Amino acid sequence: MTISVVIPVLHEQVLINDCIARLRDLGSDEMREIIVVDGDPDGDTLKAIEDGGVRRLSAGAGRARQMNVGAAAAEGDILLFLHADTRLPVDGFRRIADCMEEARFAAGAFDLGIGGEGIAFRIIEKVASFRSRVARIPYGDQAIFVRRAYFRSIGGFREMPLMEDVDLMRRIKRDGRAIFIIPEKLSTSARRWEREGAVRCTFRNWTTMLLYLLGVSPEKLAKRYPPP
Repeated sequence: MTISVVIPVLHEQVLINDCIARLRDLGSDEMREIIVVDGDPDGDTLKAIEDGGVRRLSAGAGRARQMNVGAAAAEGDILLFLHADTRLPVDGFRRIADCMEEARFAAGAFDLGIGGEGIAFRIIEKVASFRSRVARIPYGDQAIFVRRAYFRSIGGFREMPLMEDVDLMRRIKRDGRAIFIIPEKLSTSARRWEREGAVRCTFRNWTTMLLYLLGVSPEKLAKRYPPP
């Protein structure tokens, strides 16, 4: 099983080379390629990439559109959608490949870990772990992965301003396919929680999810979020 890593970016010049280097350092035979898809028409993040082996693509702004563009170009058996500020566990690629050897699993993700100090972050992690196991709907910051052929067969991500990850997982569940949550934490940056305040950011995220499940459109919900 080979894995294509798709990294959607927007103004991530500072982080992108560290992200790529961390992936290379994992030294995994399973990783087939790294694809960075920039939503900035000027391509500033792409210009900052130092690794000549990385595939660099441009797309219109919007995480869903960027990930679809990356997925369309990918050649691996599995698509791993990774945020630039997220670190995989040292055995992350092997864990993904082992999980997807079982045909019943169409997709999966890792447990959420937040790279910040403080009890608030530990509580958020525990709630996210519980939610993922009960609902089987992981979020994008948990490094979602999905079989490439299956992803294409269900139409990929719907191009919406947010909740594209939740929408995809719900469609997979409705299709009767299983989603595996790897019981190992990755580490995602605490920068947004720290910038907005952990309690405020978490409350907004929870209420946004509730409103989405109640039928409020992603376009209206996107107005609740500050620009990246």
